[in-house]
Amino acid sequence: MTGAGTLAGKVAVVTGATRGCGRAIAVELGRAGATVFAAGRTTREHASPMGRPETIEGTAELVEELGGRGIPVRCDVSNAADVDGLVARVEAEAGGRVDVLVDDVWGGDPYVDFDNPYWESSLDSALTVVRGGLETHLIALHRLLPLVVRNPGGLVVEVTDGEDDEYLGAGIPYYLVKCGVRAIGRALGAELAKHDCTGLSVTPGFLRSEAMLELFGVTEENWRDAVTDERPEFAVSETPAFLARCVAALAADPEVRRLAGRTLASWSLAPMYDVTDVDGSRPDFGRYFREVFQAGVDPKTVDTSVYR
Repeated sequence: MTGAGTLAGKVAVVTGATRGCGRAIAVELGRAGATVFAAGRTTREHASPMGRPETIEGTAELVEELGGRGIPVRCDVSNAADVDGLVARVEAEAGGRVDVLVDDVWGGDPYVDFDNPYWESSLDSALTVVRGGLETHLIALHRLLPLVVRNPGGLVVEVTDGEDDEYLGAGIPYYLVKCGVRAIGRALGAELAKHDCTGLSVTPGFLRSEAMLELFGVTEENWRDAVTDERPEFAVSETPAFLARCVAALAADPEVRRLAGRTLASWSLAPMYDVTDVDGSRPDFGRYFREVFQAGVDPKTVDTSVYR
């Protein structure tokens, strides 16, 4: 795994760094010694529409505790002027250098309708999902890519959900966003290669985020209490740190260019870089999905320990 100091002297910008994968990625880049600009909407003074307690200051403090330099920047990435402000901070405090850009903006959970046909759902909510999940990525890239391509060797990571474009019934707006992010990663692979930089996409498996733990009424300490006959797949879930450690390894890989344009899952990256989750396991949700869900196997009959 990526060791302390591996990314010393490197500058990273992580959007959506308030919680979930964004926070964990910022923290792991900091653990490796990077200066990390943690960008997000929720501060200790101002909450975002997500209504969550996590803040960008909290993320920056975690970065500092682990040896990196954490710089919280309040930034609504749907607002180009806010992103211009983020760019100005990077110019002022890091000389305008960005070695690693992680685009993890989402915030669409409250607006996704998983239950009703698209034509019976709220159009306003659907458009909010698309704007928040795709337009934000385009705005961030438009403003921040000039800083990445100033120097050879830069890495841009798009964070999505799912490793391919198979439709699995999550609804058209959600599907469009996640496919769109993968498409951006493919395009970045080609476009950034012209500047000796690398672009790609990554995806976690079943993510045990702060919000998911709260939804299931458990904590990270007792999360297995939420594994039931109704949701046995939770036994193959992973913490945000699992994907984050993979991203830190990508950022430290001098041969990362070989992966340009691909969408890479945590369960594929982990063995590639000898990464484990915080409990020492290596969850493989992709294999579980193929061998249980897609194969039509009754999940109640499955020994989930073989997928960790």
